[in-house]
Amino acid sequence: MRKSVLLAAALFGPALLTGMGARAADNGFYLGAGVGQANVDVDAIGVDGDDTGFKAIAGFRPLDFFAVELNYIDFGSVEDRGAKVDADAIAAFAVGFLPVGPVDLYAKAGLADSDASARIGALRADSDGTDFAYGVGVQFRFLSLSARLEYEKFDLDDVDDLNLLTLGLTYTFL
Repeated sequence: MRKSVLLAAALFGPALLTGMGARAADNGFYLGAGVGQANVDVDAIGVDGDDTGFKAIAGFRPLDFFAVELNYIDFGSVEDRGAKVDADAIAAFAVGFLPVGPVDLYAKAGLADSDASARIGALRADSDGTDFAYGVGVQFRFLSLSARLEYEKFDLDDVDDLNLLTLGLTYTFL
């Protein structure tokens, strides 16, 4: 019994003393958006570049440490050496949170249903599929509003590298 009490004090004592344990995440449904830099690399056609990407976010956080999220992502349009690649995706994620006061550290993993098209002059090739996606981020919560910084990676079969770094906002409501 005494070992259990000492273990609990060691694990939770610092958080209780600093007040971090007293703040709960704002749980419920949330909507948001993000904008940032997308990187697209398709070695087969010699395209490697960056463009402005954006995303729309819808999620549900039933617990302080867990959420499910659906995102629409537009990776922009990357042009390099006469070739142009456009890509977008709809992604579903499971999100694990580590709440530390008003800050959440989080990791997410899921599936992305993507569409990509490449054009070189009059030639066009399309690719679509459902592939693994994952990411990490940090968000600062203030009441029902959260500011996020997030990095996501998408493992598409026909695209060598596809990732997105965004700054976004979400609003949680019940």
